[in-house]
This record gives sequence, C-alpha cells and structure tokens, in this order.
Amino acid sequence: MKYLVTGGAGFVGSNIAFSLLNERKEKVVVLDDFSSGNFKNLLGFGGDIIADSILSPLWWEKIGKVDAVFHEAAITDTTVTDQKKMMEVNVEGFKNVLNFALKYDIRTLVYASSAATYGRGDCPMREEQPATPENVYGFSKAIMDNVAGEFCARNPKFKVVGLRYFNVYGPGEYYKGKFASMIYQLYLQMKAGRNPRVFKYGEQSRDFVYIKDVVRINLNALDAESSCVCNAGTGKAESFNYVIDCLNKAMKTDLSPEYFDNPYDFFQNRTQADLRRAKANLDYRPEWSLEDGVTDYVKTMEKK
Repeated sequence: MKYLVTGGAGFVGSNIAFSLLNERKEKVVVLDDFSSGNFKNLLGFGGDIIADSILSPLWWEKIGKVDAVFHEAAITDTTVTDQKKMMEVNVEGFKNVLNFALKYDIRTLVYASSAATYGRGDCPMREEQPATPENVYGFSKAIMDNVAGEFCARNPKFKVVGLRYFNVYGPGEYYKGKFASMIYQLYLQMKAGRNPRVFKYGEQSRDFVYIKDVVRINLNALDAESSCVCNAGTGKAESFNYVIDCLNKAMKTDLSPEYFDNPYDFFQNRTQADLRRAKANLDYRPEWSLEDGVTDYVKTMEKK
C-alpha cells in the first residue's frame, strides 16, 4: 500500500507519516511546501518528500496513484487575519486535493477539520450542531466540511472522512513556536523554573487529546464504511489547573499557577467532544488520559 500525507512536515502530518512507515510498514509520500512545517519533524523519515504547495497541480504527476490520502496541509495559525489567504489555502487547496483524488481514482481520503468550527457552542460538542466559528480559521474548516459533503454527494463511490481535532498536543509540535499547545507552553515556563501563567482562575477547560490518539483515529478512518465527519478528542474537558498538576507530577516540580486577567472577550471557556459518532463510525476510543499523555510527552521532551 502507498499513502500520501499532505502537510507531512507538520505536527500531525509527520506523526501520521512515521506511523504508516514504521509501524504499518507502508510506502509513504509527503507533500509539504515547508511554509510552516519543519524538516526536523522528518529526520529519519524513509519515504519520499515532494516540496510543493497544495494549491498547485504540478505535484499530481510526481505522486500519481496512491491507495489513500491523509490531508493535513493547511494554515493552522488561528491569529491569521488575511481572510483571502486562509480561504485560498484551506478551502481551495482542499478542492485541489479532492480533484487529484478524483483524477487518479483514489477512493479514500481522510482530512483534518477542527473543533474551531464549533466556536463557543454548547458542550459536549456534537457534529450535527450548527457551525459557529469565532475566526476565519474555524470558518475555513466549516466550509471544508461542506465541500467534502458536496464532493461525496457527486461521487458516492468515494469515502471522505473529516476529523474535527480538539486540542492536540505531543511530540512534533515543538516547531510550531508560540502556536504550540498550551501544555507545551506551560512546560517551557515550568522547565525554566517559572510559575506557569494562566488566565484567572485556571478553571477554563479544554478537551486535550494526545497525538497518539489522533494518529490512531486517522488510521481507523481508513476502515470507515462510509463518508462522515467525526470529532477527534477524548470526550473529557480538563482544566488548566489540572494540566499544571499533571506537569508538576511528571516533571517532579511544585510550581503554583500565576493567574492574570483574560484580555479576550471571545475566549472559549470550555471545549469537549461528543464521541458517539467517532465510536460508531470509526471504532475510536481514546486510550490516553491527560495525566498519562503529559507523562509520556514530558519523557520525550526530557530526551531532546
């Protein structure tokens, strides 16, 4: 089997690429323009790498027929305010990948959607609730879900699975800089001996999902019986205070949080995935608790 991973030099994409190559022993081609991905995420990678943009059709013939596509390439920086650029890369780029799959009759495609489509919607967040994104990034992902639905309606023999990632953390996100997870940012503060800083009073909560569970749901999606959009989280909302507790335990520190005022009026106080559809359609059951995930993650960072 041969797979294409777009955005394969990025956080999630590189983890998927390595899992396919090293654990499943499959052939893997990575497509990335390295605008945000980092070559260091692919150190030791034994597959092929094509340096090009998902907006270009020039890579189509270089890659040719594959058995399935994992589409991770996107602008993921939620602070980008250039709406045209966000929509071009995320939506038009996705359409280009779908057209590639159509031309080469690649019947299975798994793509990264986002919990940002829910905005500050009700929790637990369900796939059928209306999209209420707070930024153009979330809007672009909601439109990608619409595009996928329309594509599948026109091409019923194709299987397209969208995964709405919640707050993903883990090895490989180091090169995202200030856009890496809150868990990584707090780790860096605590590693430097500083008190971890969070908004008052640390009870805001997120559905933090470890990268190993995210890779697994992507691989499970290959076996889905039909096209669908599913949440990719843990189904639990954990507070920032608890994150700090887990980090203290894993790092053998005893640093108290430092609280400060939240300057954002659009801040999400809680995210939590409803996993019923993911369980039914993708046989997905998260294996990593926040404490276990943080402990495993800290071990990898201590080795760096």
